[in-house]
Amino acid sequence: MDEPLIAIVGAGVMGTGISTLAVGHGLPVVLVDIDEGVLDRAAAASANGLRHAQLTGALPAGRTPAKLRTTLSLNDVADAAVVIEAVTELPDSKAEVLAEVSALVRPGTPLVSNTSGIPIDEMAAWVKTPGDLIGTHFMNPAYLISMVEVVRGPQTTDNTVESVISLLTRMGRRAVVVRDAPGFVTSRLLHPMINDAAQVVSAGTATVEDVDTLMQGCLGHPTGPLRTADLIGIDNLVDALEALYARTGDERCRPSELLLEKVRRGELGRKSGRGFYNYSEAQA
Repeated sequence: MDEPLIAIVGAGVMGTGISTLAVGHGLPVVLVDIDEGVLDRAAAASANGLRHAQLTGALPAGRTPAKLRTTLSLNDVADAAVVIEAVTELPDSKAEVLAEVSALVRPGTPLVSNTSGIPIDEMAAWVKTPGDLIGTHFMNPAYLISMVEVVRGPQTTDNTVESVISLLTRMGRRAVVVRDAPGFVTSRLLHPMINDAAQVVSAGTATVEDVDTLMQGCLGHPTGPLRTADLIGIDNLVDALEALYARTGDERCRPSELLLEKVRRGELGRKSGRGFYNYSEAQA
């Protein structure tokens, strides 16, 4: 029996990582983006990610990866069993993509928004069948981190929840289902903490390295908040914080000037070669 086709819209860091996870578990993927250069880089990054995941034992031993197909045409999602939207964390961008996808797929096809904080009930107004819409929050890199936050909106059906949990299980992921709210659980806790860490550095209380070292050694944070910011992408982090601030009014979610300055400078983290840390030498 043929494996179900997974469509992923958005070939950035998260879309590429989720694609790598899916094909590594034998599920064919069609990856859609509007930029052919982005798709070419995503295909190369996925191949590298597969090798890395295989070397670290993060993928099933002996399983042949499925095919990753890239396309510029959103029409290619029409026959997918599941569509995962992984575009940038901007409401207008997500609204446009979800509305177009919703008009293309068969009713009952799960529409999954990989969002870090926009409420699913807010997105429900952008799709034809709100019951098919659900949120996931994969962590980066998706092909290595084994837990996924799943967000059930007020209108999400039981069938949609069950289908997505089944898919995640098929990809070796443990799903934790939470209720809908701005930022859900992980972003609501993590993003303000990273913002606070940047404020501590701006105030001169400690260096970037010392903040991360203390959070690792004293509080058990695996990488430290500022290394985590570099992994997320500082531009993505700022977008998510702005979305949280707009919906909660929590001042801890207002992006710090240091984060905004890094975005202005193009210091976006690992993907740009520099963020809070310099990665250009390691990549050379």
